Amino acid sequence: MITNVYIDGFNFYYGALRKTPHRWVDPAKLCQLLLPKNTIGEIKYFTALVSARPNDPDQPVRQQLYLRALATLPNVSVHFGHFLAHEVMMPLVVPPGHPQKYVKVIKTEEKGSDVNLATHLLHDAHTGKFDIAVVVSNDSDLLAPIKIVRQELHKQVGILNPQKNPSRAILPHIDFIKQIRQGALSAAQFPTTLTDAKGRFTKPAVW
Repeated sequence: MITNVYIDGFNFYYGALRKTPHRWVDPAKLCQLLLPKNTIGEIKYFTALVSARPNDPDQPVRQQLYLRALATLPNVSVHFGHFLAHEVMMPLVVPPGHPQKYVKVIKTEEKGSDVNLATHLLHDAHTGKFDIAVVVSNDSDLLAPIKIVRQELHKQVGILNPQKNPSRAILPHIDFIKQIRQGALSAAQFPTTLTDAKGRFTKPAVW
C-alpha cells in the first residue's frame, strides 16, 4: 500500500516540536517509526520562509539549515507558502471596571500552506499516486479535502497528530490516527552533521 505523507510544517512545529530538543527531526525516519507496515512514497513538507526578528535574528539561518537537511532526503519535497506581517490594534488585559486599552502589535500569519497541502492531497489522490494518504496536522480546515479523498476518490486517509488532542471534526472522517510522541521524535533525528552538494553542515547549536 503506497503511502504519501503530507506535513503541515506550521502545525507540526507548534504542536510537537516547539520548546523541545527534537526540532532536527528527520521526517522520513519518523514515518518509518510510526508507519512500519506502510510503503512510504512521497513526503511533502509545506512551510513558509521566516524573516529575522529583533529578538531572534538567526531564525532564518536555522530554518535554512533545516531545509538543507530535508533536501538530503530523496523522497521529501518542500512546498512554500508565505508569511504575512502587518500591524494591528489588540486589546490589553485590564482590571474589571477600568477602561479598555489597546496596543499596536505586529501580527504574523502563515498563508498558503494549508491550501497548498489540500491541493497536492487532492491532485495526488485523483492521479492515483497513493493508496493511503497520511496528513501530519490537526487542522480542521483540512476536513473538506480529506472527505473528498475518502468518499469520492476512495482512498484511505490517516492522521499523525502533532497536537495534544485530536480534532473532533476530523476524527469521524479518517481511517486511523496516531499520536506523534516525544519518544518517536527523539528516535527520528538527523545526524548532527550532514553533507550535501554544498559541503558539510551542522545542526544549529542553539535553537
